Amino acid sequence: MVIGVTMINVLPGHEKESYDELRKIEGIKDVYHVFGEYDFVVIIEVRDLTILNTVVDRIRESDTVTATQTIVGAEL
Repeated sequence: MVIGVTMINVLPGHEKESYDELRKIEGIKDVYHVFGEYDFVVIIEVRDLTILNTVVDRIRESDTVTATQTIVGAEL
């Protein structure tokens, strides 16, 4: 299991549209609308890194997404 945390920026005024779109992407476990440098923090839980890359690519394909940054979690 691979956990990714992706921070997302979207076009101003498109937060609700982006939220609804993110909720539909398979592999996304949680979507949090936040305030500060980013608009959303998304928790991705998938089987492997290849699938994580696919999910992040799908997020980036959105017309409302302007930037992403992803952190990959590791087990200790």
